[in-house]
Amino acid sequence: MTKSEAGYQSVIQTHPCFSEKAHHRFGRIHLPVAPACNIQCRYCIRKFDCANESRPGITSKVLTPDEAMERVRALVERNERLTVVGIAGPGDPLANPATFRVLHRINHEFPELTLCVSTNGLLLKDSLEQVLAAGVRSLTITINAVSIRTAAAVYAWVMYDGKRYEGAEAAHLLLANQWQGLFHAARAGLAVKVNTVWIPGVNDAEIPLIAERAGSLGVHIMNILPLIPQAEFGHLRRPDHQALAAMRDRCRPFVSQMSHCRQCRADACGILGEDKDMELEVLMARIGEEYVDSVM
Repeated sequence: MTKSEAGYQSVIQTHPCFSEKAHHRFGRIHLPVAPACNIQCRYCIRKFDCANESRPGITSKVLTPDEAMERVRALVERNERLTVVGIAGPGDPLANPATFRVLHRINHEFPELTLCVSTNGLLLKDSLEQVLAAGVRSLTITINAVSIRTAAAVYAWVMYDGKRYEGAEAAHLLLANQWQGLFHAARAGLAVKVNTVWIPGVNDAEIPLIAERAGSLGVHIMNILPLIPQAEFGHLRRPDHQALAAMRDRCRPFVSQMSHCRQCRADACGILGEDKDMELEVLMARIGEEYVDSVM
């Protein structure tokens, strides 16, 4: 096994989103440093400050790079099972310069941690060199369609290179960038996961096609997420567990399937399914440091 292959396997084995075994043993932090988003999904509500919901895009506050570093330092000292630091929003990480500043600083100070980014993929092919230079080793791309018609039904608009696109033009641009970015990311040696939101009546037929294409391009695992009915898709019914299991079975011949996802917040912290209050964790770390200082 080469050094790069060993590094890839290490990421897989210690990343709670890429391995069902790892999610019981290892923890992660999501740092909410990326508020801006460059697309509008029709199932997304831009609401960042909700403390009582657990879903992607939600955070109690957006952190500055300095606040993010303070949080990482405090939690690393307090949690020896922490292996992954991810940036997943609340917007798209690649659309926010703060993402790269934070990643570089973490990679310099904590090179043993796996850095992970979750993106809609619009800027992935343009930003891949920056992603690699920042030390990112795992990547999640949300892809909800293979056809322009379906993508146009899922996305209201796309903002790219200072211009707003809508309809088929937006759909074509987003799909092209997503799949090209995925191809090059996998070729570069990143561990890649594809997230797909199952929107009943909209993209049902294309989910197995996404799985087939993703698997052929070197994606390690696919995560089919049941729609959280809200925004323009608030009238739709969320797929139940039985339907979700059947869809995963249809897709499994093409790519491994994730079944332990908790649709985490953008400020998630801890073991999947056992998330801790990040603010409380940081406060407890500070109290511990102050106590040590007082008795020295």
